[in-house]
Amino acid sequence: MADSTDNVGGEALDQSEIDQLLAAVVVETRPPLIRSDGKRIGETEEVRVESYDFRNPTFLTEVELRRLRILHEDFIRYLASRLAMFLRMECGLKMARLHTQTYAKFTEGLASPSHICLFKMEPLVGVGLLDVNPRLALTFVDRLLGGRGHSVKAERYLTEIEVSLLEDVLKIILEEWCSQWKEDKELHHSIIGHESNGRFLQTSPRDSVVLALAIEVSFGDCSEQIQIGLPYYTIEPLVKSLQQRRQKDTAPAAAAAKAQWHDVYEHVQLPVRAEWNLPEMPLREIASMRVGDLLEIPMANIEQTRVLLNGIPKFIGTVGLEGQQVAVKLNRKLTEADQIRH
Repeated sequence: MADSTDNVGGEALDQSEIDQLLAAVVVETRPPLIRSDGKRIGETEEVRVESYDFRNPTFLTEVELRRLRILHEDFIRYLASRLAMFLRMECGLKMARLHTQTYAKFTEGLASPSHICLFKMEPLVGVGLLDVNPRLALTFVDRLLGGRGHSVKAERYLTEIEVSLLEDVLKIILEEWCSQWKEDKELHHSIIGHESNGRFLQTSPRDSVVLALAIEVSFGDCSEQIQIGLPYYTIEPLVKSLQQRRQKDTAPAAAAAKAQWHDVYEHVQLPVRAEWNLPEMPLREIASMRVGDLLEIPMANIEQTRVLLNGIPKFIGTVGLEGQQVAVKLNRKLTEADQIRH
């Protein structure tokens, strides 16, 4: 058996021959990378690679989520006031979280038992979900029946009478959410059903993206959550209108419209007068003035002739002759500050 250390020629390679072999190796280049716009990324251009979870797709950018969070914070603040007035008892609301997730994860995360309200927002498409913890729902019902708003420890399904009473609270929540979009679109809510278990719901595809809002509610001695789930394809028109509103707010103010001439102005008579500033004189000299006396006017005043329209200084000009008539050549227009000074 031949020694494994023997090479083909029977001689070992020295260091210079090894260096030549390494130099002859072709350096492998990276495969071509293409941007989303179809342009190729250069060899020396730095590439930033980010991981993407296809099981949890996100259709909202950080800017859009931030604007939606601000809008829903206003919604929660107004809703707290309305519920306190309706229930005649202090009701504390606070945003727990606002994020996107798949419809399957949202429904699987709902407690059991639970009370889920199915609603629509005309003219938007799709069905939204409004989840109220049973303990909180029964506390609302107790208050509506004249109780003190004490929570019940037993978690159970709501009866038909309790669901009917709770609908008054749910309508206030939906109505207040719709009012937050009145600048973009007029929405009309309607309750289309009630469920007690989210695992059997099929109002949207399982892999569709849902905007999930969780609200911490403190009412009496009960502290539970209300959750609102809206499919992305439902709120997509609202998100687009929100973007357009933001672009409109950040766009520079349009230039003032140029004044237009109307035919009715052609026959309007307006008094025009040109005047100078005369030097100050002692009262004795003014009292002794007679017809035919001459007053000396500085030459600089000729170029500082004020032209008044209806008694208001508007222009500065120079006095001269145009044929056989005295004329004033307009040099500049007076600003508002100049008009006050003159």
